[in-house]
Amino acid sequence: MDVLLVKRAQRRDMEAFVELMEKHKTGLYKVAKSYLRSEEDVADVMQETVLSVYEHIQELKSVSYFKTWMTRILINHCKDILRQQKRYLVSDQLPENIEEAPVNDREFYRLVGELPEDYRAVFLLYYGEGFHAREIAQILDMNENTVKSKLRRGRDRLKQVLCY
Repeated sequence: MDVLLVKRAQRRDMEAFVELMEKHKTGLYKVAKSYLRSEEDVADVMQETVLSVYEHIQELKSVSYFKTWMTRILINHCKDILRQQKRYLVSDQLPENIEEAPVNDREFYRLVGELPEDYRAVFLLYYGEGFHAREIAQILDMNENTVKSKLRRGRDRLKQVLCY
């Protein structure tokens, strides 16, 4: 259970911290990849995130929000890299080649690729990573009703795509 692992990691139990990072690395990778194109940038941001989480895990007030807190740190590091490189924020970049995605994710990425850019990150976090609208609002720094609206409108657009 994450809560117990987080509490152990807060006491600087290295095994618990490593287990937490292993458990969440795929989700972190997917979110980082949705922001950054370069595998090198993704690797850098993942490394920075792990270091930041390790350094600041004791400051986490509510251990039940660990995943949300960690994802927010990751997104902030992604935005930092994009600012440093003076590139436009591509908050919802999908894999350049859908064939590189795991087989069970290909259809999901194809469908999400049909959505407007500003809906993709919301869909990735909601359907791909299992976050709730409230958590996505915190992660993306937007109103919870905006998240719900993007989900509803995105589902409507996908219905149109699937019906034609």
